[in-house]
Amino acid sequence: MLTLYRAINILFNIIETLIFIRIILSFLNIGPYNPIGRFVYELTEPILGPARELIYKLGINTGMFDFSPLLAILILRIISRVLRNILF
Repeated sequence: MLTLYRAINILFNIIETLIFIRIILSFLNIGPYNPIGRFVYELTEPILGPARELIYKLGINTGMFDFSPLLAILILRIISRVLRNILF
């Protein structure tokens, strides 16, 4: 069980790192048309897209700021804690 938890934890850490890289790329104005940007966007959009839709459905007006990365990381950490409690 420890090995399974570690593997899941490593996967979640990689996803969080990619989300942080995407945030940095957006500040540097590197979009999905750049090869590096495309790689990061393709890996993170399946996670950030639903988070963005959830924020929209909740009616939260974020203006020009995109809080979906923050919500996605929060959800990933909650899932990680729940899995840890289930496995141990």
